Amino acid sequence: MQETGYSGTQAAAVVGITYRQLDYWARTDLVRPSLSDATGSGSRRRYSYGDLLELRLIKTLLDAGIKLESVREVFRYLREHVTGDIASAHLVISGSTVVLCDGDELVDVLQRGQGVLNVLSLAGLKDDIDSQLVPLQADAPAGPVRDAG
Repeated sequence: MQETGYSGTQAAAVVGITYRQLDYWARTDLVRPSLSDATGSGSRRRYSYGDLLELRLIKTLLDAGIKLESVREVFRYLREHVTGDIASAHLVISGSTVVLCDGDELVDVLQRGQGVLNVLSLAGLKDDIDSQLVPLQADAPAGPVRDAG
């Protein structure tokens, strides 16, 4: 079964960019259409749904104030280090910093300053507390609990 493709005009409209931006990004290899690329005059690019997600990610980074050259660095890093769909990556944008959330680590994608930061998983803390509460509930008296203080 062949995937439905989107023309350049459709892709630009869906993502919220101009056709000129889309054309520039394709010509400079930021995001090339994965279904069919332009091969000369009269040929048409066909973008996949995954391409649209990548294009939207680029627009989001640009809208957040990340410079186009830095966006290129982010995508180089993602393509080298993220297995599977780039659009499924979790990015944290703070000022001009872009950080990839990779499991329980935050990796500075643009590698300016701290390389890796540890992430504290709140879900893990919740699980720890819940597991500690189970024995307390089993030992609790059947009636109401009164505070002795």
